[in-house]
Amino acid sequence: MPVPENWESLGNPLSGTTIDLYVALKAQHENALIDTLYQEQVADLVSPPPGTFELVNSWLEYHGVPSSSVSMTHGGTTLTLSGVPIIQANALLGASYQLYRHVETNETVVRTVGYVLPAALHRLVQTVAPTTMLFHPAHAVAVTALSGEPVTVLSSRAFDATPSFLRFLYKTTEYIPAAADRNALGIVGIQNGYPSPADLATVHVRIPLRRDQWGNHHRTGSTYAMAMAYPTPLVFYSTGRGPAGTTDWFMSWLGLHPRAERRYPADDQHIFGMLGALGVSVLIATGDDGVGRGDCMADDGSVRFIPLWPATSVGGTTSHNPEIAASISGGGFSDHFRRPVYQDQVVTEFLQHLGNQYQGQYNATSRGIPDISAQALRFPIILKGREYLLSGTSGSAPVRVSLLSPIWQGHARLLNPWLYGPGKSGLTDITSGSNPGCNTNGFSAIEGWDPVTGLGTPDFQRLLPILPDYTEAGGAG
Repeated sequence: MPVPENWESLGNPLSGTTIDLYVALKAQHENALIDTLYQEQVADLVSPPPGTFELVNSWLEYHGVPSSSVSMTHGGTTLTLSGVPIIQANALLGASYQLYRHVETNETVVRTVGYVLPAALHRLVQTVAPTTMLFHPAHAVAVTALSGEPVTVLSSRAFDATPSFLRFLYKTTEYIPAAADRNALGIVGIQNGYPSPADLATVHVRIPLRRDQWGNHHRTGSTYAMAMAYPTPLVFYSTGRGPAGTTDWFMSWLGLHPRAERRYPADDQHIFGMLGALGVSVLIATGDDGVGRGDCMADDGSVRFIPLWPATSVGGTTSHNPEIAASISGGGFSDHFRRPVYQDQVVTEFLQHLGNQYQGQYNATSRGIPDISAQALRFPIILKGREYLLSGTSGSAPVRVSLLSPIWQGHARLLNPWLYGPGKSGLTDITSGSNPGCNTNGFSAIEGWDPVTGLGTPDFQRLLPILPDYTEAGGAG
């Protein structure tokens, strides 16, 4: 693999440099994961095929990797090899790890331009990381509160999506999470977003606000997750580097935090499905292009809607009393993932209502997007000391995750089947608005589920009683 633009090799790392390697193993029943509800069933579905561990351990032992440095995560599907000397990693993977520097930022990481595995492991090992991924590095920062008082708001205009307005709208004004020691929120920046301590300090001086500020969408996400979920700890992850390039923050994040919100999806549907079944909920924004950006013209000249991929996906709304769909709300039907059983009834009802409209422009047999929604327009943020308004479902997703977190923490069931079952009674159905795109009017929000706002927006006071066995995790203050 060629070295990407703006990266240069500085040669071999210093003698004694070590690296943590993550070996992702293939699951034997990965396609059945989406219908799994209980943690005790997950191990059978995601466990590697019989004989995998014996073969992999033989490979590691042959190259002198001590068993004391090998640990298992993700229900046995990922092996972490801690503190592997670079010379040993090179021999293990047939690699040539070097120190690479980004010419613009001067950041350095340890990576290789290629690696090989024994042929016998090709059917058993999904990937090894960190290896060949080189992109613009950014920092990972843990966010801490500046005070113990409830969050106040920016100088607000009517109907701006400030924390106080969102608490009022979704009825969380009197609720204070009480299980901060057993729960956490994660915000993940995949496109080089990272915290600005200067903006954080400026905000704290100007306005008594407990929040942090990031570049573009990362500002909105971290600001509002912290504002809505305090005192739940919040951690921000920016992927691609660690101290001296020895840690891959994205891989680390996947196993650390019990509530996570992520905005720029890649090909890790199986990993997120497994985490969901183990009690780690992943919420993703649906994007801001309605049913698709531009003309959405396929190679044959037909129009094909372009939805983002599904996890627990969050669309956008605006206004109040009543809320309506935001025109930017991404939604539609996946071209890659089958429809899960829990969606069958509600999606079928929507398709019956839709009839022949847009026939051939979407996959009528696949998974519907989004699942839920929240406010998406006019989020006040601070950028370089100045107040701005940002809009996007990248604000909706952290708002939703901060509302679900207090009542879902530690629960071993998948979130989505619950939302499409008992959880529906705690949501406000959005029945007006649409998500135009691809030079069409897009889909319309109707009674019941729709590919604009999903099942609707949260009513916290109706959500709380639905999980009586778990409400002790938080309390009304």
